[in-house]
Amino acid sequence: MLGKQGVTVPMSDLFGKAGGKLLDDLHLDPAYHARIVSLRRLIEALDFEIDVVARRTAAKLAAHPGYRAVQAIDGVGPVLAAIFVAEIGDVSRFHRPQQLCSWAGLTPRHRESDTTVHRGQITKQGSPLLRWAAIEAVQRLSRGPIGATRVRVAARRGSNIGKVAAGRKLLSLVFYGLRDGHIRALRTRPA
Repeated sequence: MLGKQGVTVPMSDLFGKAGGKLLDDLHLDPAYHARIVSLRRLIEALDFEIDVVARRTAAKLAAHPGYRAVQAIDGVGPVLAAIFVAEIGDVSRFHRPQQLCSWAGLTPRHRESDTTVHRGQITKQGSPLLRWAAIEAVQRLSRGPIGATRVRVAARRGSNIGKVAAGRKLLSLVFYGLRDGHIRALRTRPA
């Protein structure tokens, strides 16, 4: 809209304070002005709805013991923890962490016929958002049990395979965090 009227936008965030002032002070043709006013009202209404849902979600997650426990894992913050809680749902439907990893599509494809076994790439079945969150959480880790797994496997098999192996280890810890409300493997042993 602004480009059609020859208006250049000097700021990076048109919807911030400076951008709002620019939009308030513009003198546009009536049709363009009406459209921009309408779009700003829609954005304001959507921002309100987003805030309501965000507050409701934050209140539910604050009382969730697994949400707090999962954040103790290196690389997992509030957003990734919320993704794990929302995507996995009721973790009790999985009996072991390996089942969660398989459900997330982070296990290698396995084809077997008589004595011949073919292992391939990960299955990528299940939630793509959960897979993304697990891999995103381990991207930069180089210390701790998860980071050490990523570095060790990446040295032998390549960077991507190292990330997937570390993602499986992370999802195993997420399983215990959501199931038990704490992760014993992260506790330091007394000297």
